[in-house]
Amino acid sequence: MTKEDVKEILTKYRTVAVVGASRDTAKDSHRVAEYLQTQGFCIIPVNPTAKKILGEKTYKSLLEMPVDVQKSLEIIDVFRPSSETPGIVEQAVKMKERFDRPYVIWMQLGIINEEAAEVAKEAGITVIMNRCMMAEHRKLFPNS
Repeated sequence: MTKEDVKEILTKYRTVAVVGASRDTAKDSHRVAEYLQTQGFCIIPVNPTAKKILGEKTYKSLLEMPVDVQKSLEIIDVFRPSSETPGIVEQAVKMKERFDRPYVIWMQLGIINEEAAEVAKEAGITVIMNRCMMAEHRKLFPNS
């Protein structure tokens, strides 16, 4: 994944499901989601124990979102342990088959699962692993 590829993704796609979003302001998933919101991204939190995060309705899982929300997703930003990514990718692949979305699975810093990445790629979903979406955005758009 080149710098130009990442820049194109961060420019072209603006609707992000944050899987593992937290209400805890000290957690990376909360800080990154909040940053993305301030940069004009539409964030859709996924957390089975919260009703709202950052003022947005929260969903228990990707597939429990209403169809209109599923159809809007462009990036799935994953803040769950690497061992949980196959299940998340499986849900994303089902959505891709139905709605030709999402376009990107973004596994945050420290999250690596080659098998899940391969499944996503085979379904036509771009995969970014072990990179922070906020850090990449700040590097590529330092004045925003």
